[in-house]
Amino acid sequence: MNLGEYLIALLEQYEVDAIFGIPGVHTAEMYRGLATSSIRHITPRHEQGAGFMADGYARVTGKPGVCLVITGPGLSNIATAMLQAKADSIPMLVISGVNARGEMGSGKGHLHEMPDQRSFAKQCSVFSRTILKPEDLLDAVARAFAVFESARPGPVHIEIPLDLMGAATDGLPVPARAPSIARPVPASLDEAVTAINGAKSPVMLLGGGAKLGAQAALELAERLDCPIVTTMSARAMIPHSHSLHVAASPGFAPVAALIENSDLALAFGTEMGPTDYLDYETGLVTTPKRMLRVDVDAEQLARGPRADIAVLGDAASVMADLCERVDGSARDGAARTKQTRDAVRAALPDSYTEMLHTLGAIREAVPTAMMVGDSTQLTYAGNLAFEPGNEGAWFNSSSGFGTLGYGLPAAIGAKLGDPSRPSIVLIGDGGIQFTLGELGTAMDEGLPIVVIVWNNNGYGEIRSFMENRQIKPEGVNLTPPDFTLIGRAYGYETVALSGADALPDAVAHAVAENKPTLIEVCGVA
Repeated sequence: MNLGEYLIALLEQYEVDAIFGIPGVHTAEMYRGLATSSIRHITPRHEQGAGFMADGYARVTGKPGVCLVITGPGLSNIATAMLQAKADSIPMLVISGVNARGEMGSGKGHLHEMPDQRSFAKQCSVFSRTILKPEDLLDAVARAFAVFESARPGPVHIEIPLDLMGAATDGLPVPARAPSIARPVPASLDEAVTAINGAKSPVMLLGGGAKLGAQAALELAERLDCPIVTTMSARAMIPHSHSLHVAASPGFAPVAALIENSDLALAFGTEMGPTDYLDYETGLVTTPKRMLRVDVDAEQLARGPRADIAVLGDAASVMADLCERVDGSARDGAARTKQTRDAVRAALPDSYTEMLHTLGAIREAVPTAMMVGDSTQLTYAGNLAFEPGNEGAWFNSSSGFGTLGYGLPAAIGAKLGDPSRPSIVLIGDGGIQFTLGELGTAMDEGLPIVVIVWNNNGYGEIRSFMENRQIKPEGVNLTPPDFTLIGRAYGYETVALSGADALPDAVAHAVAENKPTLIEVCGVA
């Protein structure tokens, strides 16, 4: 094997079963090994789409999404998706080419040359590594998977010089996976147990880092009889309409009041950043009076609101341990949850109430669906106060980096990760035009995704934002194409709706037909 073939064989040992990428002359040697491997290759229409597909795949499977991109523009094109994954702590492995070892950063104008590609990649990743000799590859891949398995996950970048991809690997050992590394276990939970047992009105805050501990979280909350507040990344952890699930953004005023009036916040796997905890009306970040915080990342424990008790460890394991040690007692959790939920409903704008009703009807029609949202009004309403329920899933771009164009390719990745569940895209007429070509990727792969295009003739949320602040709207009114014609051109079943009343039935029909379907919803503000 040459080094390119060796890499693919090594990834097979790490149970990689899918790679997203667009081949080029700077990655051709790696494709020599890929064509004869057990790994499925998915070709997007743009490297940004590759990254978003890897993101959706990783969220569903829990495994890192792997991407293969060319030197220079391949890496710069995928950078937005890497930053999205970094913001949301999504495991992603991006393997790129780089110019030959004697040509990197020479400034002589070699094909795809960047002045300092690794420095660029370091800004978008947990770490970036350049392979300078064949034996470096084993350590680089082992280190990447150590991050995915035992630390706060995120994107990792490995670059292989063009002149090294074809190098012989005769002296290297047979490709083999490095031993897994366990997440940290706290030395003691005594202080945490004492604080919890002494709390009269606790509240639980769950973030994406706690998702693997959904059952433990629910058992702990029920034992403590305390309300559960979930961030956007964790919203699907708790069963639909559970009596302790507030199911609304912690930054929303009624939820912020619940948190601030509690005598102890139990924060598990949440970075407590302003994306979730900021009240955009007041500009204030929700801050508990007293907090126990559990996170796998020591640096994260030192960022954001300072915890009174900080525990370095895996959130799922800690919650399971606490279930065995804390005292159960009545703390009016259901009553406090209901009071907060009622206040949330009363404070919602009418337009959001209508959109939440639509999302709820879709959930009832297709309860196991993976709803993948782009930065669009329907998703924003869902972020604020939607309960997907733990049968399905809810994830979107606006919970982290906030880019447009995420929804369509991420839904493709999600469907590849779990073919048994319906994958539904919530995307605006502006956002879909960022990655419109990925409609073709879904057709290539035979994926019956359902694409909902929320067409308000432009960037409707930004238009409203400007109008509410007496700013004359500029740059937000777009002339959209006929999306149903585009859908048919790609081979999709298409539906055109005037308003959202018939949307849940249209989605249910599309899922039942099991065909790629594009539903355009017009007449929305």
